[in-house]
Amino acid sequence: METFINIALFTMLVLTAVFIVRMRRLFAAVMTAGVFSLLSALLFVVLDAVDVAFTEAAVGAGISTVLMLGTLALTSRVEKPSSHSPLLPLFVVAMTGAALLYGTLDMPNFGDPNAPASMHVAPDYLSRSPEEIGVPNVVTAILASYRGYDTLGETAVVFTAGIAVMMLIAGLRGRREDDEVDREDHARSEGEA
Repeated sequence: METFINIALFTMLVLTAVFIVRMRRLFAAVMTAGVFSLLSALLFVVLDAVDVAFTEAAVGAGISTVLMLGTLALTSRVEKPSSHSPLLPLFVVAMTGAALLYGTLDMPNFGDPNAPASMHVAPDYLSRSPEEIGVPNVVTAILASYRGYDTLGETAVVFTAGIAVMMLIAGLRGRREDDEVDREDHARSEGEA
């Protein structure tokens, strides 16, 4: 059953990625990118990486989508036609994908009990965390203490993105107010002429 869910989620991810690449309307592409992030978060939940799923849902589907929508409000909603051939970017993407696949060849299988993480790191955390941290939940102990700097960095990224969204929205509001003042001045000058 889990294999079927994984295959279904991967298939939907690939289809969503193809839709994003083919779309010319940027608003639809941004919204579909949010769907892609939610599907990724679901896949992380299936793989028992709930903390990564939360981060993907918050940053990928939430803040990134708002940032891209704010950018669209300041620019165009339709993609401009490209003036160069797509072969070079396709080649770069294919080579990057091949390098990533090559990098995973030495990795142990998912859930392998003989993997280094299962033989050394996990038993060490399980044995030390009750005495050193004093928190009954091992995941909380790892995220808040052993990986505290990593969690602090992720929080800083989310906070920075939130500040950027507020600055974009404030700038957009000021730009619209300036446009309204210009339109009123233009209408007033035409009425006087």
